[in-house]
Amino acid sequence: MAVSLTDAAARHVNRYLARRGKGVGVRLGVKTTGCSGLAYKLEYVDEIAPEDVLFDTNGVKLMIDPKSLAYIDGTELDFVREGLNEGFKFNNPNERDRCGCGESFRV
Repeated sequence: MAVSLTDAAARHVNRYLARRGKGVGVRLGVKTTGCSGLAYKLEYVDEIAPEDVLFDTNGVKLMIDPKSLAYIDGTELDFVREGLNEGFKFNNPNERDRCGCGESFRV
């Protein structure tokens, strides 16, 4: 089981953590919501929780809660700029469908 960050995502996270002045990495998970059932949640983390599954990818600590790992195993987190918009993009091989607004997905 593995989850990873691209170089661009790792650079963005490291820059943000440096500006923030604290933090050990990011936590990625899923929550039940939206038209298709699941949505990604991403938050900056100050402490690693005992139950977190820890991945160190491109120099960034990435924490995953065990319940979410089954839905996002194999996911690559990227940071992209498209025109005036920028943000994280989830490349999840487990996604079978995504809602029209792009906010939720189904596995």
